[in-house]
Amino acid sequence: MRWMCGMTIRKIATVGHPVLRAPTEVLTPERLASPGIQTLIDDMIETMRDANGAGIAANQVYESVRIAVIEVNDNPRYPYKPKIPLTVIVNPVIEPLDDETVEINEGCLSVPNMRGNVFRNVNVRVRYLDRHGNEHDEVRRGLTAGTFQHECDHLDGTLFLDRVVDSTTLTTWEQFERFHRAAFIDRIAAFVERVGS
Repeated sequence: MRWMCGMTIRKIATVGHPVLRAPTEVLTPERLASPGIQTLIDDMIETMRDANGAGIAANQVYESVRIAVIEVNDNPRYPYKPKIPLTVIVNPVIEPLDDETVEINEGCLSVPNMRGNVFRNVNVRVRYLDRHGNEHDEVRRGLTAGTFQHECDHLDGTLFLDRVVDSTTLTTWEQFERFHRAAFIDRIAAFVERVGS
């Protein structure tokens, strides 16, 4: 752990650690309001930003509670992703709205230096509490829907590796940049333009 502006940048658990495979605990409103959980949320935000992640789940920083944070804002790792304002999701429940899927090349802070193609639902409903306990019921689409699904998977003990159907799409970040990035961005840019997010 490192200190930064009064907040802690936490160590990120990597694939193989049991904390990533256990379902996380639903939080009561009282526990959500506690100083310890509010500090955890602040630390998660700083940890995600420090690592240039699009999101991070609590169990990725060794806390088995049902919280994730998501933010995309000129992220150098994901220049093709639409912007997502900082969003804290507590006790999220996600449900597909239809059968439409898209193939996305994903990476993960807990699977360093690896990427692979997964299929994600294009249109999802997400219900969650924010950090203040307010209820949200939203529809998310496109790559943004994929980001929410990725983080909710973490909270259920699932990694993107579990959803890779074709193992030949697995690649290091270096080889993705060298051989696959341009074709993926061309394909996904057309998709983003079609769905609008």
